[in-house]
Amino acid sequence: MAYRWETPTSVWLEDERSGQFVPVSSDGLGRIDWQASARGRLADCAHLLGASLPLSCDHAAIYPEGFAFCPACGRPLERLGAVQARRPDWWGPHADALLPRHVPHGLPVTSLALGDSLEERPPAPDVGRCDAALPPPPNAHCVFAAATYGFPEQRLLALAPGRGVLQYWDPLAEVWHVMMPEEGAADLAFGASDYGWLPMPQLQVPARRGDVALVPTAGGLYRLVVNPVSETCRTEAVLAAPVAAAPGLMRRQLGVLVRNPGGTLGLCALGADLSPGPQFDCGALPLSGWTRPIGYDGQLFWLHGEGQLVWRPGEAPRWLAWPDTWLPSLDLGGPTLSRDGRMWLIGHDGQSYSFLELGSDRPQRECIDGARLGFANLLFRRGHPVVDEPWSGEHVEDQHEDDSLVLPLLRSFNNNRSQPSGLVLRFHKYTGRAEEALANRVIARTTVEWIGRRNVILDEVARLARPLECVPFVYANRLWLHHPDWNRIRGWNLDAPT
Repeated sequence: MAYRWETPTSVWLEDERSGQFVPVSSDGLGRIDWQASARGRLADCAHLLGASLPLSCDHAAIYPEGFAFCPACGRPLERLGAVQARRPDWWGPHADALLPRHVPHGLPVTSLALGDSLEERPPAPDVGRCDAALPPPPNAHCVFAAATYGFPEQRLLALAPGRGVLQYWDPLAEVWHVMMPEEGAADLAFGASDYGWLPMPQLQVPARRGDVALVPTAGGLYRLVVNPVSETCRTEAVLAAPVAAAPGLMRRQLGVLVRNPGGTLGLCALGADLSPGPQFDCGALPLSGWTRPIGYDGQLFWLHGEGQLVWRPGEAPRWLAWPDTWLPSLDLGGPTLSRDGRMWLIGHDGQSYSFLELGSDRPQRECIDGARLGFANLLFRRGHPVVDEPWSGEHVEDQHEDDSLVLPLLRSFNNNRSQPSGLVLRFHKYTGRAEEALANRVIARTTVEWIGRRNVILDEVARLARPLECVPFVYANRLWLHHPDWNRIRGWNLDAPT
């Protein structure tokens, strides 16, 4: 005979003879196959369920949520989930909804004040080392998310959009698990544009346990739901049309570029509650090769090698082809702002580089004397920062940095700083073209640096290739840096030094 225990979120059975407790169902997870789920993962599952674990007795391996004492001997139990450590969610810097309106959304900019702790380290020229390391996920070309997804504790997910594989990090067993799609789940593979998802907490829909994000796929836009106890995931269709570019959110309106049945490009609008909105036919525009959308000044911008698609909710989208022979240099970074609040993109006309004003039918152009790498006012020409207008001359503090090249990876926005700060890569003794450094050329020596009130060298990398594949993310109060070629993910503590 088994006794039935019901908690606010789960149902448990207690075996009368052995005294063992088994969870049989939980909100958002449905029925639980405990024999399969708990194999080697009892501790992690207990943390996810907020259950209780024994401290000094062995009458049962796990107890239902809220149990403070063992019912057999009365000894105290460890109540998991009772005190939650507050960790900031991470959905990728492109999905940071807490940035102010005057900062373009959709670029590698985070609202987390990362520099407050990183700048307490010994400044350059001291070369630091990472504080922690994670093994890379089995499918290494990933985007990362760190959140609770409705569970008591934060967990890390790694989605490989090229293969459509979702991976889950078990921090207690220190191992990656590949999450199996449930029957009928959509293929998560997507390669039509730069990848970008929309976290469910940013939408006006009821919160559910296991909700992750709205994800673009080749077959449509789907709501992704995870069950980390059973290591499975499922999808729910939101928009049944082939998606041509990552979705964007502006003024409670969701914009999605799709492939129409006739082979033309369309823009479908949805409300923040996922209610259907107007649809627009954009004509014979490219069906692939778009950037993630950038939100600024009440508009969404999708950039392409042939032009820009601009959409303001409530109006029809506008296609603006690049003028003359000018072509964008999308690999050099992303849009940046001038002091008057206009947004600019770097490109070239075959002879020289220049910045082009975005969103204008008659764009202004500002010529420059060399490539500038960066985005959102975190700009560098060679090894020197550009601190005034995007087309202004670089600020030279050390002539020796003329022989280096700086590639910004992540900007940390902080209102109390007069100059932007962020995570960068510095290529030493490099005198070639910037485009060659960002391609397959192997850089002999690279340093990972934090640029801010104090410049800190966080680590050193030998023989780096394809630096644009570096992915920074924040998880478990650490800043991490991942590259598909590395055999470990480097991490730096964000705790304030004692």
